[in-house]
Amino acid sequence: MWYEKIIQIFKIHDLRNKILFILGVFIVFRIMANIPMPGINAQNLKEFFGQFQMFGLLNVFTGGALDNLSIVMLGLGPYITAVIILQLLTMIFPQLEKMYKEEGEAGRQKFNQWGRILTVPLAALQSYAMFSLFQRRNVIGELSPILLFASVLTVTAGALFLMWLGELISEKGIGNGVSLLIFAGIIADFPNNIRQIIITWDPSMIPSYLLFFGASLIIIAGVVLINEARRNIPVSYAKRVRGMKMYGGVSTYLPLNVNPAGVMPIIFALSILLFPGMIASFLSGTGGSVGNIAKNVGDFFQNPWVNGILYFILVVLFTYFYTAVTFDPKTISSNLQKMGGFIPGIRPGESTAHFMYYILNRVLLIGALFLGTIAVMPSIIGGITGVVVFRFLIGGTSLLIVVSVVLETMRQIKAQLQMRDYETF
Repeated sequence: MWYEKIIQIFKIHDLRNKILFILGVFIVFRIMANIPMPGINAQNLKEFFGQFQMFGLLNVFTGGALDNLSIVMLGLGPYITAVIILQLLTMIFPQLEKMYKEEGEAGRQKFNQWGRILTVPLAALQSYAMFSLFQRRNVIGELSPILLFASVLTVTAGALFLMWLGELISEKGIGNGVSLLIFAGIIADFPNNIRQIIITWDPSMIPSYLLFFGASLIIIAGVVLINEARRNIPVSYAKRVRGMKMYGGVSTYLPLNVNPAGVMPIIFALSILLFPGMIASFLSGTGGSVGNIAKNVGDFFQNPWVNGILYFILVVLFTYFYTAVTFDPKTISSNLQKMGGFIPGIRPGESTAHFMYYILNRVLLIGALFLGTIAVMPSIIGGITGVVVFRFLIGGTSLLIVVSVVLETMRQIKAQLQMRDYETF
């Protein structure tokens, strides 16, 4: 039973400490997300987020930290953007790609260190742009140069602190720290969504609500199905004789996920999609020809059709890109050959790598189209049912992240339990 698993988890000292550590980090994150910057005009802030949909979307992934204009209002956005930039550069600079893929753990640590360094100027620039925009929209009062510098410094430090918390979770907890903090931010906004449902309840909308929640259940089933789906490639091992013993001669399989990139393509696509609109909003108040062009660009990205189509395309492209960066069939083929493994009917080495590329591209097409569909599904369902207020409560991007993180965390906890339960072997 499920409660027996929970009891078993908390009986293991090491696993219990990891879970309590993650919960403690979540508490620290939520406390910081509710410490606002001074001088906020609450009414203007509410109108601002109602006017600019992209900031409302960004607010979801900061757990309301941006809506509160808290000291961690940037969330993990600058760090994620820094990682995206570096991973894009691996396709341009072979030396950087070699460091990331071929130099093992030391190369990845150096790559991550560059990501941390790049986060600092990105966080400073983004916080300065936001404060300038908020001042023009009268969301906050006029800031003196010294107070503006202090505010930028505080928000930049908050972004770096969240980055550090995420890495602490990855190092000492369970799962990916960045994904878990985004998960905590989304979950933290659920009570507010439920409150909105109660406040805006309209009995005449019951059929639309039923259709909305029915479609959401279908989306949940689809998310679980695709996240757990595998394409198994059969692998056999040649028999080897060492002394008086014979090794190998067994058959197994190599699992390829239908969605090998997880939720990262959606996070990457959001970061890229929000950037042009944010810059346009920043420049639209400057006046003159630059301001007019920026206003037109901002209106273009605010168009629901344009936003949805670009979002879908970016998610599909980043699914292929992220998989190409993190999954290398040539390396897997080489490792199989060294261990005496081969795919039946396929020659070891280059032919095996080509075969795996072929299978991966076919499987990845399904995963990429699924991710893109899930990303734009809330807008489609909202347009059909008219229930657009709760698009992040159930379904869509937030649901995909929540379900993926829960499944991955459960998988890692199960692995930890199996390591300590010798009866299962």
